[in-house]
Amino acid sequence: MIRKSFIRYGVLAGVVFGLSLNYSCKQNKKEENTETETTEEVVETETSNFKISLAQWSMHKMIREGGVDPYTFAEKAKAWGFEGLEYVSGLYYPELEKDNFSEEAMKNFVDKSLAESKKHGLENLIIMIDGQGDLATTDEAERNAAVENHYKWVDAAAALGCHSIRVNLSGSSEPEEWTAASIDGLTKLSTYAKDKNINILVENHGGLSSNGAMLANVFKEVNMDNCGTLPDFGNFCITWGEWPECLEWYDRYKGMEEIMPYAKAVSAKSHDFDENGNEIHSDYARMMQIVKDAGYTGFIGVEYEGSDLSEEEGILATKNLLLKVL
Repeated sequence: MIRKSFIRYGVLAGVVFGLSLNYSCKQNKKEENTETETTEEVVETETSNFKISLAQWSMHKMIREGGVDPYTFAEKAKAWGFEGLEYVSGLYYPELEKDNFSEEAMKNFVDKSLAESKKHGLENLIIMIDGQGDLATTDEAERNAAVENHYKWVDAAAALGCHSIRVNLSGSSEPEEWTAASIDGLTKLSTYAKDKNINILVENHGGLSSNGAMLANVFKEVNMDNCGTLPDFGNFCITWGEWPECLEWYDRYKGMEEIMPYAKAVSAKSHDFDENGNEIHSDYARMMQIVKDAGYTGFIGVEYEGSDLSEEEGILATKNLLLKVL
């Protein structure tokens, strides 16, 4: 389930989430431990031209249901053998919303996160932003408000030393309207972010943003160096029925080929594995070949969203699969 869908179906899940990228429909079969348990030997993650990062959404059950402090993200990622961090804004909303995202609250988020990343020697890469308004709505006033709501996250990303924030193109379901609104919203936000040396990235995250051809066309029209994509291996459901039924899938391999030319990050989404450790929904070897063919050489982000394995087990299984493929 993508994070945007998670928000849409949040009542069913019994939680309220500001933004990414979301989803699980089953409880983990085993309780997450609040202590970091390294269940497998840590393997050096740098291989070929790639390094491997961890998307914090992989830990959302630990944080929301297990009481794990989100500020232990760097500590746990280091113990699991990762080199880069991809933060999820919504996992800090319970704290930030108390002070209405004040400058002091945002500074506290930055200062604590930066101290932890430095302590454990990890690189801050991205903040994934959700719940800050629809950047592709046809209502210009609402769209402008959404753009401005993202400014504080651009500033936070710059202070953390990240290269990007990830946003969603939520809004109209009519193709022409969505395209025009997306171009406008992204251009305005990217213009603000340009002077901060921050990229604005869009993930294929449900709705028309999961139509690879349409999303690629948006970036062709925006045509700004600091505006690109964060291709996700698994988020290619265009239309959801009653969760978890997807009514309309876009071909994930075709979609990856279409949006990879604009990629400034990559998300290796995983849900379920077979007895050989292969992800059963996405052919990782095929996906990584598409990534390589596009000339991409940056971090590959692990994002586990399954239910059969615990989050720690799923994170490690995904990382080990990437290492095997690479």
